[in-house]
Amino acid sequence: MFRLDGKVALVTGCGTLGEGWGNGKAIATLLARQGARIFGCDLNLEAAEATRKIIEDEGGEAHVISADVTDSADVRRLVDACMAQYGRIDILINNVGRSEPGDPVTMSEETWDDQMDVNVKAAFLCCKSVLPVMEKQGSGSVVSISSVAGMRYVGKPQVGYAAGKAALMQLTKTTAVLWASRGVRLNCVSPGLVFTPLVKRLADKYAKGDFEGFVKTRHNQVPAGHMGDAWDVAHAVLFLAADESRYVTGQNLVVDGGLVSATR
Repeated sequence: MFRLDGKVALVTGCGTLGEGWGNGKAIATLLARQGARIFGCDLNLEAAEATRKIIEDEGGEAHVISADVTDSADVRRLVDACMAQYGRIDILINNVGRSEPGDPVTMSEETWDDQMDVNVKAAFLCCKSVLPVMEKQGSGSVVSISSVAGMRYVGKPQVGYAAGKAALMQLTKTTAVLWASRGVRLNCVSPGLVFTPLVKRLADKYAKGDFEGFVKTRHNQVPAGHMGDAWDVAHAVLFLAADESRYVTGQNLVVDGGLVSATR
């Protein structure tokens, strides 16, 4: 089940800074293990190359480039490069995102604009270039990585991130309806609190660098008693990317250990 043989997956944000597994790295690797050919991008080419090496060392196929998917010219260059390499795009994974602290009073206008760009505009631009390719093929699956922060307050003052991820869900839902008759599916995966290398940087932003205390707090917030990891996210993405979910579109698959269902 969930084989992707013969399919091409375009994965944005496919690298992970530092050691460990971030969402994009795990997603790209898992899709490759299931037979997909990966075309990945990341702002940090070194991080993308590390993902490519893992995939190739396991016998998979991957190409990566550096690209800023908040920039329309870079997105067109990315899609053109993928099409030149493989001639099709069956799966698009919109994985880029970033959280910055602040509320409407304390957050600068520049930071707000940046949060909208990276958390929702990037997916819009990628869809703008990739959806016509999928329509011409007669099929395609777009999976965007949102967040439970777009569904409820999760304990951090991150109004820009929360608004952007909520917008991403509605971008996905509305576009899914508009493109359903063209054979293209669009869905979101919304992770909850996930233990990735990013957590260290979040502790610096939101807990004054108290990494151990920040991690303990996040574990305690989750009804399951612990954070998930990047592989929990990747397996949800795989389901939505694969043909087994062919009748699923316009949905938001929450991967959160029960967080958004809890009252605490």
